[in-house]
Amino acid sequence: MLSDALHEVLQRLENAARNAGRPSPRLLAVSKTQAATAVAELAAAGQRAFGENYVQEALAKQQNLNAPGLEWHLIGHLQSNKAAVAATAFDWVQTLDRAKLVPLLAAARGDDQPPLNVLIQVNIDDEAGKHGCRPEDVPALAEAVAAQPRLVLRGLMAIPAPDPDPEGRRTAFRDMKRLFDALASRYPQADTLSMGMTEDYAIAVEEGATMVRVGTALFGARSRDSGLGIRD
Repeated sequence: MLSDALHEVLQRLENAARNAGRPSPRLLAVSKTQAATAVAELAAAGQRAFGENYVQEALAKQQNLNAPGLEWHLIGHLQSNKAAVAATAFDWVQTLDRAKLVPLLAAARGDDQPPLNVLIQVNIDDEAGKHGCRPEDVPALAEAVAAQPRLVLRGLMAIPAPDPDPEGRRTAFRDMKRLFDALASRYPQADTLSMGMTEDYAIAVEEGATMVRVGTALFGARSRDSGLGIRD
């Protein structure tokens, strides 16, 4: 049952945080490609925050679920032509990686909505073909986000390069923590460092993650299709 998986992941997160002497991180359930019924089951077990890769898939699930109490995070690459829809459909955008997106998100965020929570995605390993800004680009992007009243800069997000040994990602996590600490020293509202997934979230927590993104450990092996037939 998904409720059992949720309990186990939360317990492991708590243990990892306790062993590292750090606060327990928030859990983001990565629901991309999962059916709305699975999201509903996990929500019924107490999980509130869900991460989606595709704007249209997230919209379909939101309409299907009709659960206003849930919190939706965009964790997939954001195309410029989807920025306006993403700005109103999500509570968080974790993948801002270029200045062009900042005014697009700000202009589309509704006055009747709270400011959109934004994380800057960093390509911490300078991995070819991966989305995310360079570490040295973070200050300029942070300044651009902070200047927009309809956006709130909440921190950083990263997906380190794959490594057969999860320990191989520890250096990237440490680099992200240093980058995050520098950001938070300038922007007090920056309180979120989103890093770590099913195979390495314990290490990420040890290195300072305040939010981890877990899919497989909650839902099982990812299916090819959510059943919605929708992609961006």
